Amino acid sequence: MCHRYLSTTLLFALLPSTLLAHSGHDQVTLSPETESDWATRHMAEEHHISNFDPGAFFTLHDFDSSLSWSADEIRRLYGLDDESTKNVDEGKKVEVVRKTLETFDRDDDGLVERDEWLQGWRAGKRLEDFGLGPGHHGDDEYEYEIHHFEKFHDENTREEDLTHPEDIEHFRKHDEMEAAAERQEKLDSMPIVEQNIPQKFRRY
Repeated sequence: MCHRYLSTTLLFALLPSTLLAHSGHDQVTLSPETESDWATRHMAEEHHISNFDPGAFFTLHDFDSSLSWSADEIRRLYGLDDESTKNVDEGKKVEVVRKTLETFDRDDDGLVERDEWLQGWRAGKRLEDFGLGPGHHGDDEYEYEIHHFEKFHDENTREEDLTHPEDIEHFRKHDEMEAAAERQEKLDSMPIVEQNIPQKFRRY
């Protein structure tokens, strides 16, 4: 039962030996000196990775594999579209994107390209901490795994042991999604969806 919660976690657990292994002199290891760096804390809190290089960091957050970060990807990196930042003023979110581009986008094309990121990093530039949290950018399943399941449960946990408020809320969301999917499947199987017919055209 619990194995479905481990898939994403296992994927990221493999990253240090594959994607994150290409370190070199730019490698960063979590330490008291680096804990104030937002990117390092993001990797530790959001991905449970304490050893990485800037190239691996960039690739991990190049969500569309385009070798550049767009404004939307910067928003996702900082978790600006996550539920945890829903009360943050949109102007503040725009500022986050603008300042990040100002720091790394050398040719002013509205993108942070991989080379620009690496050049900026080697010049001592870092992602700014805007005080908006560690940057939640996974889906609900991943966020549940990384922030709760890994901390309080393991692969030996039985379904009946998942009784924490976070577990209950997680299962509630699953039930709602399954119920919605079942309703949609039922509607899709109907030749005519009565609810879609305007009231004045219905016959009883």
